[in-house]
Amino acid sequence: MVGVESTAHTLSLGFVGEDGELFSSESALFKPEQGGIHPREAADHHSVMAPKLISSLLSRDDFSRDDIIGVSFSQGPGLGPCLRIGASVARSLSSVWKVPLIGVNHCVAHIEVGRNQTGCEDPVLLYASGGNTQVIARAGDRYRVIGETLDIGIGNMLDKFARHHDIAFPGGPEIEKLSSRWLESGKAEEYEFLQLPYGVHGTDLAFSGLLTSAISHSRNLPLEQVCFSLQEHAFASCIEVAERAMAHTGKSELLLGGGVACNGRLREMSRIMCEERGGKSFWPEKQYCIDNGTMIAELGRKEFLSGRTTPIDESSIDPSMRTDSSIISWP
Repeated sequence: MVGVESTAHTLSLGFVGEDGELFSSESALFKPEQGGIHPREAADHHSVMAPKLISSLLSRDDFSRDDIIGVSFSQGPGLGPCLRIGASVARSLSSVWKVPLIGVNHCVAHIEVGRNQTGCEDPVLLYASGGNTQVIARAGDRYRVIGETLDIGIGNMLDKFARHHDIAFPGGPEIEKLSSRWLESGKAEEYEFLQLPYGVHGTDLAFSGLLTSAISHSRNLPLEQVCFSLQEHAFASCIEVAERAMAHTGKSELLLGGGVACNGRLREMSRIMCEERGGKSFWPEKQYCIDNGTMIAELGRKEFLSGRTTPIDESSIDPSMRTDSSIISWP
């Protein structure tokens, strides 16, 4: 199964074997020269890079066109212009290769590739990415959203803070480095945490107030100190909501997904919380945390084996697709 990912800044083509074996993706990341992601500019990048990625995929020794059983693509959610490029690429490949087309839910793909990669069975998912922050758990035939951001995604918040300080996109990795530098300097033990807003609202979250306050503090304090407190507050709120979801559902596994799940501090917090409550935390390799075609292929494989394909006239994109809008028909 081939998968095409194009929800935002990443265009990626990946594939999985019929037995669920994962293979690395061919990916191209759009990096704006300044500011955030402009959907049309990102889409133009994807349209230029698509032929190159297809050629790279076809030239790989571990890829065979004769073994293709279908082409899946991110149908939503995401940026409309970017989604359209990926859908067009998938439709073309499906037509040329004469195999079924499967449109899939990007959010659910993060869950399924994580389950495949880590071996967890029935986890609560903390989905932390640029555009999304949700706590999700399966109930019946759907993945239910137990809590989510009320304003912006945690990754978007980190990127906006980074951009304010002329840190290149994506800003999360650099904020993690600056935070670690402050911790390693020993100063974190000398100074109290900054008084930043703690945006937990039951099982929902909010990050815009945290962002505004952190930017204000950074005018007078070392950037490393502000990054440290910013990370600690943001991640602690996510872990609190995740723990509340585990208690509510009775589940004992926590799975991290999304680009922010690459952060070592978030992983450490999830491990500590799960150990304290007798559970276990999981996260896939970093290449499967960030947006990638392989995760789209894995969900497409499960959809295909469950008997679902997408006719061309039903393959339009849905930028506002919800995690809980997709029927889950596999164990």
